[in-house]
Amino acid sequence: MSKYLVIVESPAKEKTISKILGKDFEVKSSYGHIRDLPKSKLGIDTENNFEPTYTNIPKAKKVISDLKKKADKADIVYLATDFDREGEAIAWHLKEALRLPDSKISRITFHEITPEAILDAVKHPRSLDMGLVNSQQARRLLDRLVGYKLSPLLWKKIKIGLSAGRVQSVAVMIICDREEEIKKFVSVEYWSIEAELTKTDKDALPFKAILAAKGDVKFEKLSIKTKEEADKILIDLKEAKYIVKSVETKQRKRSPYAPYTTSTLQQDASRRLGFSPSRTMVIAQKLYEGAHIGENSEIGLITYMRTDSLNIAKSAQAEALKFIESSYGKEFLPKTARFYKTKSKNAQEAHEAIRPTSPKRIPSEIKRYLTPEEFKLYDLIWKRFTASQMSDAVYNVVIAEIAVKDYIFRASGSSLIFDGFMKVYNIDDDEKETKLPTLTEKEILNLLRIIPQQHFTEHPPRYNEASLIKALEEHGIGRPSTYAPTIKTILDRLYARLDGKKFVPTNLGVVVNDVLKNNFGAVVNVEFTANVEEKLDDIAEDKTIWQNVLKDFYIPFDKHLADAEKNLQRQKIQPQMTDEVCPNCGKPMVIRDSRNGQFLGCSGYPDCKTTISLDKNGKKIEGPQETDMKCDKCGIPLLKKVGFRGRQYLVCKNEECKTAYNIDKNGNKAIKPAPEHTNVKCEKCGAEMLKRIGKRGSFLTCSAFPKCRNLQWIPKTSKEETTQKTRKTSKKKTQSK
Repeated sequence: MSKYLVIVESPAKEKTISKILGKDFEVKSSYGHIRDLPKSKLGIDTENNFEPTYTNIPKAKKVISDLKKKADKADIVYLATDFDREGEAIAWHLKEALRLPDSKISRITFHEITPEAILDAVKHPRSLDMGLVNSQQARRLLDRLVGYKLSPLLWKKIKIGLSAGRVQSVAVMIICDREEEIKKFVSVEYWSIEAELTKTDKDALPFKAILAAKGDVKFEKLSIKTKEEADKILIDLKEAKYIVKSVETKQRKRSPYAPYTTSTLQQDASRRLGFSPSRTMVIAQKLYEGAHIGENSEIGLITYMRTDSLNIAKSAQAEALKFIESSYGKEFLPKTARFYKTKSKNAQEAHEAIRPTSPKRIPSEIKRYLTPEEFKLYDLIWKRFTASQMSDAVYNVVIAEIAVKDYIFRASGSSLIFDGFMKVYNIDDDEKETKLPTLTEKEILNLLRIIPQQHFTEHPPRYNEASLIKALEEHGIGRPSTYAPTIKTILDRLYARLDGKKFVPTNLGVVVNDVLKNNFGAVVNVEFTANVEEKLDDIAEDKTIWQNVLKDFYIPFDKHLADAEKNLQRQKIQPQMTDEVCPNCGKPMVIRDSRNGQFLGCSGYPDCKTTISLDKNGKKIEGPQETDMKCDKCGIPLLKKVGFRGRQYLVCKNEECKTAYNIDKNGNKAIKPAPEHTNVKCEKCGAEMLKRIGKRGSFLTCSAFPKCRNLQWIPKTSKEETTQKTRKTSKKKTQSK
């Protein structure tokens, strides 16, 4: 029997940490949250100081029972949940659900899952931080109040199935406000004038110089407003001499970027790798929880990935500097060790930035142990952190001014003379070198041509996933753990769709946003939401009482809710016009809403009832495609179809057959095990019952299906559970072979 029980959230962490701690410690997973507010009701007594009612999550019933038995036998229970407010709250819920006395529990935290960090955490346990617990509890209750109070109003006044959220609704508002800016934007014409020049030497390469000033007056971006103004300048420049007035050469240093926070990692992974924020976090979680690297035991490859801090542990920085010197040379070390301070509002500076647990684990050397996606993200994190501790890149910059009568043209060039941190972290996509020939003062140049160009100011760009996360972070809205789920919810609820990679609000999103802005503008806005985050920080630092924060929010919110219930009229969502043409009658198609999502419908309805399905991104779902695979029942080819959520499946081309298959990860039909015959008779029709195996276990179905749909679940026996475990073990062994 183990003396010590260590409880973590995930099975992956359980596996990694158990190998580090040894036989005296038993490591078990809680599989995430085990308690929460009830789903069927609000669960908050607003009349009794916002007292919450927590219930055990149904699926965690067996987990709680098992953990309780093991905790009763252990001398000490280490609560080793994640190093953030949510992790602290999970630890507190474990204490309450398992009824653990304070004397028996020890809270341990760590930034990385390595032997050094885990063993050090066990040596330095602490008590639960109720400030962090109350901060997370206040956030959860605020979100529940907004969601459970506002959503029914939206159902009643707009459409059934809608939802509202404290952070989610503000994110939708930011997207809608940008779309409104674009609609109101008035483009302005302006002109630029460039001269293409060469030295008088034979075979000299051309270069360009832009018109920069006339006398003491500098030309700004919008200085030349019309073609007439540009033509007047061109007339002045006719037959003029182009003489080098001055040449200035200087060096410019470029410093490396800071290591990643959650926000910047999600932004960079989106831009460079094409990963969605939610996908990035799933992969980062795997890298954090541990991977099997060669003959070594499971070990975490990166530090904790939900952070808004740029701090780096001194030991990690010392190891990085030593690695840089040995791998690249002393000249790649900065003069002094680099320290970064986050610009994010309300950053939790006790955390660390995202970094590799050891810079010695070079991506190329461990690539074979990782999936392609894991390798790409680890490579990005490793390079960014290593570069952040290296010396500056140095550019040689040349700026030449060229006099033409009383006009000044300016040409510039830059060349990299020392790559510094760019040896590791390539930023060619951010800045390109430009060559400029060697010029001397009073040198006369040849004019090849004058290039007048017409331009128009452009509207602000729509947000993509990276820029929306950046906007949320800059405004102090949400926390590192909320960015990815917020974006996913906005898309899943069809408040916005992705046009390419840009967010475009749907008509539904615009209507919901207008209702919230017009009726709850005092609480659903950028400033208020950011202010709430500051108050949550105060709760975490024991500077304020969490119930007071809820009271300050709820009193005005409840009044606005009552007014909206009384005065708000039923809202109608207008169909959204598109460029799509109806294939049957040629009229424009419009985007309409249904309980299953959005679809394209003919604007000529009801005369023309043509419809085309859309996926959650607003893209047309292709019709059924014939495949080479055959139906097992009738031998007719199978058709591949795509459902609303993008799930692909196969159906028999013969409509009378009605056979359907799921598609496995290799794109093949997933064969279901053949049903077993039994001696059991159907209670409804008397036909034979067949035994089948599903995700939840064994069950009986009537052989007369679909005429008779009788179904009976088979209770699990200890023998059957053992059989299922044996099957899983055998399958794993076969795959490993």
